[in-house]
Amino acid sequence: MIQTNFSEGVTQSHPLTTTHYNPDVLTCLANLSNDEVFTPPTLVNNMLDLLPAELWSNPETRFLDPVSKSGVFLREMAKRLMVGLKQKFPDQQERINHILKNQLFGIAITELTSLLSRRSVYCSKIANHPRYSLCTEFDDEQGNIRYERMRHTFQSGKCKFCGASQSEYDRDDAAETYAYNFIHSENPLSIFKIQNMKFDVIVGNPPYQLNDGSGRDAGAISLYHKFVEQAIKLIPKYLVMIIPARWYSGGKGLDEFRDKMLSDKRLSEIHDFPETSDCFPGLNIRGGVCYFLWDKEHNKDCKIVNYKKNEVASITQRPLLEPKTNVFIRYNAAISIFRKVKQLKESTFDESVSSRKPFGLDSNFSEFKLTKSDNFNINLYRFGDNGYVSEKQVIKNKQWIYETKVIVSKASPGGDTFPHQIISKPIIAEPFSCTTETYLVIGVYKDNKVAENVITYMQSRFFRFMMSLIKNTQNISKGVFAFVPIQDFSEPWTDEKLYKKYGLTEEEIAFIESMIRPME
Repeated sequence: MIQTNFSEGVTQSHPLTTTHYNPDVLTCLANLSNDEVFTPPTLVNNMLDLLPAELWSNPETRFLDPVSKSGVFLREMAKRLMVGLKQKFPDQQERINHILKNQLFGIAITELTSLLSRRSVYCSKIANHPRYSLCTEFDDEQGNIRYERMRHTFQSGKCKFCGASQSEYDRDDAAETYAYNFIHSENPLSIFKIQNMKFDVIVGNPPYQLNDGSGRDAGAISLYHKFVEQAIKLIPKYLVMIIPARWYSGGKGLDEFRDKMLSDKRLSEIHDFPETSDCFPGLNIRGGVCYFLWDKEHNKDCKIVNYKKNEVASITQRPLLEPKTNVFIRYNAAISIFRKVKQLKESTFDESVSSRKPFGLDSNFSEFKLTKSDNFNINLYRFGDNGYVSEKQVIKNKQWIYETKVIVSKASPGGDTFPHQIISKPIIAEPFSCTTETYLVIGVYKDNKVAENVITYMQSRFFRFMMSLIKNTQNISKGVFAFVPIQDFSEPWTDEKLYKKYGLTEEEIAFIESMIRPME
């Protein structure tokens, strides 16, 4: 259907000039995994729309996709350049050769995706194929979409570039190493074997994480930030990438990355999608995803675009950090609420909530008894049926055993669809009790009535909304309570009392209630 022999003339179905495919095969590809996600063409074009229009008519601009999987970014950029450079290169074959040879470059993440990318961009997995390749000027099979099989560089059992476990990824030649070219080299552009290689624009969708062998979620190493950092080191004029949004406030090993990004005035736009399916149909990444524009010349507030059900919900220009915070508040509509709450300068719940493993017992702790006895007389709250332990089995915070406690599961219920519940139903744990890592201790109280009043507060939408400004993963930790103010717990609390206390408007209340569901 697609004619690729340009010596015989090019029809309207030319792959770099047609605007509609019926169907476009790149919309139909199944993802390699949740870590290596193919990007739909519509999303790619939304991302490319962030770039200045004049780039597409500049024959000197160089573009790089450092994490090419399907080749869709390069293909869509080629189509734009074919239009923008038509006047400078009236001859179609000359224009194609110039674009593919001098302007578009890719680094594939695996050998398989290198073949797929070349097929998408050049119409041939062999870049210099005399009959099928769109470009007639390549002198080798890879063209400008490069891939080299690499090994991890292990030091003390971990890769010095990505942190991969040596026991898991020190593999023989027959197995994929997942040592991605772009982040496993001090000079990733040497792969192109061109002196003084420099790129104006870097665009892509990097691998998100790498299993370290101890479970896909709990044991996964975040990778996407390493691609962003490597790209910024190359100092392009523009950088556009789509990544998980958990870096805003959490994520394993992302503290330094978050600090750098939120203090970087060159971060020009963030397009935020709390529901991953708005970008990647059928895929769920807890906390959603975002794509951003990093502009070397930008030096002011960031444009924040919030989406809901794939429609723009809000646009505003604001600082990435509110005063005395170290996380990014994703919702524009939440800023006025946050500022009203902070005005009262109240203490916050993160000061009283326990760290993980409040009593030093793992989630899989098994040295308990199912029946109570003189020695095993401490009620153990755990995943599944409760049990009993002895005081000597409790490793830390023994003094809490004999107090009334409010506890909550550290794993939140439900998915990412709105409105959220945020936390599971809190529990009053009576004296002579403790928990495994399954629970966090919210507070320890002398009076059972105070504990009951704390629970009324936790069940309010207001409490859980203030948590949601930080929480963007399934598990909760004490840090996600940093925006939740402590109240006077000599009385119970309702949303109506809280809305009145903080002077919230009807619009602000409606936003909270659109985000947080009532707790039964």
